[in-house]
Parts: sequence; C-alpha cells; structure tokens
Amino acid sequence: MEPTTIAIDLAKRVFQIHYVETETGAIRSKVLKRAQLVPFFANRPASHVVMEACGSAHHWARVLARRAIALGRR
Repeated sequence: MEPTTIAIDLAKRVFQIHYVETETGAIRSKVLKRAQLVPFFANRPASHVVMEACGSAHHWARVLARRAIALGRR
C-alpha cells in the first residue's frame, strides 16, 4: 500500500492536519494540540509528512523523524 501524505499547518498551540484516507478516499481534517501530535503519528501507518517552512518546522521534523526511527519505519 502506498503511504499516505499528511500535511501539517504549524502554529503555536494547535496544528491543522489534512490527509486522505487510502481505503475510502475521504478527505480528513483534524485540529490537534501540541501534546496530541506525536501520539497521532504513533498510531498511524508510515506516512509522508509535509509542512510549511517556518521557525518550528525543523523542530517538528526532527521529532517526527526520531519517532519514525524508534518505530523502525525508516
């Protein structure tokens, strides 16, 4: 199965997540607080993650990359 692409709109307190469910083709949108971001990805299959280029993008990319390595997804 092809990995899902998940887009993240970064902000200070909440993140807007957009993705397409591969099984149904339904477009999903979620609002997650900072503490919910990593658990959201921990409970999903391997995905491509894209985010805007901003001050916190490097931080979140490192956090998610570390998580992928810990789960053996790389």
